[in-house]
Amino acid sequence: MLDKIALALVIIGGLNWGSIGLFRFDIVAWLFGGQTALISRIVYTLVGLAALWCVSLLFRTASDSVERRHPQ
Repeated sequence: MLDKIALALVIIGGLNWGSIGLFRFDIVAWLFGGQTALISRIVYTLVGLAALWCVSLLFRTASDSVERRHPQ
């Protein structure tokens, strides 16, 4: 479940960065009152933490995931 939440947050961050790169438009800042607004900073922090969590996905094997779901 944590993997899916982290992945969703990383996707949100990626879409936001895509809109910044293509249109110079920060969706998170627009939604929550600017880049320095507390809620925007919380969203940016959660996206960053989710990205760090997703790094661990690169080093997991399929057997690690199965063992976590079905411990012996």
